Amino acid sequence: MLFKAYIAFKSVLDITPEFLKKNNIKGLLLDLDNTLTTHDNPRPADGVIDWIKHVKSSGIKMVIVSNNHPPRVKPFADKLGLDFVSEGRKPLAKGFNEAQKRMNIPFEQLAVVGDQIYTDMLGANLKRVRGIFVYPIEHEKTLFFKLKRWAEKPFLPKITEI
Repeated sequence: MLFKAYIAFKSVLDITPEFLKKNNIKGLLLDLDNTLTTHDNPRPADGVIDWIKHVKSSGIKMVIVSNNHPPRVKPFADKLGLDFVSEGRKPLAKGFNEAQKRMNIPFEQLAVVGDQIYTDMLGANLKRVRGIFVYPIEHEKTLFFKLKRWAEKPFLPKITEI
């Protein structure tokens, strides 16, 4: 199903190197807003910097793939020491393809991590990459996002306990 996640976690912080290795995932294509921080926030959410260091130290590669513009994504990626693809056009393949080439990891060994069904999970499924859904850090306040979140409800996965 196009809107189904491979697995779901409450937070990106719950994704462990052990889980990734067990599932032969060697690279993560990370969403930015509401996955690593709240919308338009220049600072990573609590624990994200340590999580990135821990996952990196286990040999997992990571690239931020965002639909945002470079002035939003670059400073944030720089803080985390990560490469990034901005204007990724999720759910289309452009950003995923570019990130995969930079990491030089086969798509079968990648996973998309994000908080949105219609961009992150749909994009992962269209690309035949595993989608790791994380619940949004905070609910957005704009009407557009309220409607989008309402429309996602039938497809929201249950959180996996590992």
